[in-house]
Formats: sequence, C-alpha cells, structure tokens
Amino acid sequence: MSVSLFLQMQKTVKIIPVNSRSRLARFIRLPWKIYRHDAYWVPPLLLERKMHFSAKNPYFQHARWQAWLAEIDGIDVGRISAQVDQLHLDTHRDKTGFFGLIEAENNPEIFKCLTETAEQWLVREGMQQVLGPFNLSINQESGLLVEGFETVPSILMGHAPAYYASGLERLGYKKAKDLLAFEISSQFDHPRAMQSLIGKTSDDIKLRALSKSETSADFKLMRHIFNDAWSDNWGFVPFTEAEFLDMGNTLAHLLPNDFVQIATVNGEPAGMIVMLPDLNQLIKDLDGKLLPVGWLKLLWRLKFSPPTHARIPLMGIRKHYRSTLAGTALAYTLINALQGPAERTGIQSIELSWVLENNTNLIEIIESLGGIQSRRYRVFKKDLFSNEKDA
Repeated sequence: MSVSLFLQMQKTVKIIPVNSRSRLARFIRLPWKIYRHDAYWVPPLLLERKMHFSAKNPYFQHARWQAWLAEIDGIDVGRISAQVDQLHLDTHRDKTGFFGLIEAENNPEIFKCLTETAEQWLVREGMQQVLGPFNLSINQESGLLVEGFETVPSILMGHAPAYYASGLERLGYKKAKDLLAFEISSQFDHPRAMQSLIGKTSDDIKLRALSKSETSADFKLMRHIFNDAWSDNWGFVPFTEAEFLDMGNTLAHLLPNDFVQIATVNGEPAGMIVMLPDLNQLIKDLDGKLLPVGWLKLLWRLKFSPPTHARIPLMGIRKHYRSTLAGTALAYTLINALQGPAERTGIQSIELSWVLENNTNLIEIIESLGGIQSRRYRVFKKDLFSNEKDA
C-alpha cells in the first residue's frame, strides 16, 4: 500500500445526500476526476446526464431514488445511488432494491461508507436484497465491468477500474449474473446453417424498416415484442410506453430507417432489432461539452466522418418462437438484415450487448457469425437482513 493511500484511509469519509442542483452537478462531474488518467473512458455528454437525472426521465414515473457524495477534507472522492423500482416489485413480487452510479477512488473506506449508506436507505424503504449496479435501471446501463478494461465502451455501456469489483466483494457482494458483450465484423461470413434457414423461411419471414411516418406506432409495436421476448429472462422489468417512446423519439433523429428492422412471420409481428451508431467514437474528445463548438463538431462528424462501429442494444423475438427453428431463423434474418445498412454507412464492426451469460442459444448464433466476447459486466447482490439493526 502506498503512503498516500494509507494516509488517505486514515481520514474521515463524510457522506452527504445529493439534495440540491449544485450537489447534483458535483455528482455528475465526479467521474472526470476518477478517470482523469484512463485513456479508455469516454466522458458522457453533460447535457444528456442532466436530462437523465431530471424529473422528465420517465423512469421516475415508477421509481424513487436517492444519491450521495463521499467527501474527504471537503474534496469529492466517491458517489453512489440507491433505487426502488415499483415496476420491478410489481413484476417480481420480491423486496429487492438497487444501487448504481458508483464511482470512487481506490480506498476501501470510501466503498464501505458509500455502500452502507445506500443499503441503509434501502432497508428503510423495506428492501431485503440489493442488486447492482444499475444506472438507473436494468433497461439502461447495467452491471460493472469485470473483463475488458482496455477497451473503449460502446454507446450506453459502462466502464470501470479493475478495483471496483474487488472493492464490492470485500463488502460481501457476490455475483448475481454476468452480462456479455460480443464483437462481430459487419461483413461476417454466412454459415451454411444460416443460409439454409433463411432460405427455408424466406416465404414466411418478412422484414421492414422503421416507418418514419409511423414512428410512434412502430415503437409501440417494438415495445410489445421486446417485453414479450424478455418477459421470462432474469431481472426483467418491462419498458413502459413512456420509456420506449422517449427512447424512440431520440433514436428516430439519429438513425437511418433501416437501422431498425421489424420481422413478421406469416404477417404477425414476431421480432425486432435496433442498431445504433457508436457515438462514443465521435464525442470522446468533447470532454462532455456541446458548447460553444462541441455540437458543431458532432454534427460535422455525423455527416462527414460517421462512426465505423455500431452497437445492437435491442433485439427481441417473441417467446412463442423460443427454442424453435423459426426462432433461430428470425435471429439470423434480423442480424443479417443489418449488413447492408452497415456497409452503406461505413460501419466495420458491431457490438451485440448485452447478452445474459446463460442465453446459450443467442451466444451460439453470435459465435457462429464469428463473434468474439469483448467485455464482461457483472451484477452483484447482497442480502440486507443483517443491516436492519444498523439502519
């Protein structure tokens, strides 16, 4: 242990609630300090972060939260949030709360003070287990990076130092589930099985791109497909109509129509997929600022130097087709449909993320296309019964 770290650990960690605009600004800005020497971190856009934590975020229509900062000698050294999602409670009928947005300097006492504060708040809210990190929901940034530290995260995926996981494990947090990210070439080879399945089902499976004139209707349809497809999966919380439409309104301004594909089987909606240009490639050097000239740089890059990397954050096939040849054919057909749009726009590689570690069917499909695991994220859990007396 270095002398400086030893001396820092002897100092008192003070936890303060984020209950004002000025403290929220400090909360948002803290990662700039933590990652100041990390070449792989991408500063988020400050405007987007402010919107994420504002009352306009439809997540807060069904969830409540509290955030805290950790200080040493008046200097911000850590942060954390705790969330209770009523939609999760209604779906799973358990007493599970969440933590998220954790950032801290490499000091065990900071991690201890932050997590204990979040745990005690959750106990007071009636929770008996904590899962995380989720920033803020499982339908947003999920999990803590535990493999792939020397890679630049894709859009809406997290980054973290290696010491975060061990810091949580020392405090009794254990693995709940791993979430995987895979990389594939946009011009992947077509396995014989893929060609055969697509050929056999081409009369039944039809694809169409997002309709710009019917965007709201299409995103409502996609929400129903996604919620049905994921309804039996670990940790599932359904997207609300407000959440999906809010996301859809944002995506509609960023995406070419054919970056979104909707599949039908014999005329019935059966699957969907969304590919996002990886804006992290374009904003990394903006330092989170769109003003005074950041927005001009971003617009110029979008038009004249677009990303060569993309991410598939949303894919769903109705569970009726799960573990069937039609389901496999749908997956191949949807992924295959993005090759043309990727080639047209100069996208060379695509990340599929995240994928549950036990989703063996999808993992086999990705690997058959040459996909290679690039990063692993971990969701941790901890029982809160033992904290009840301390709360």
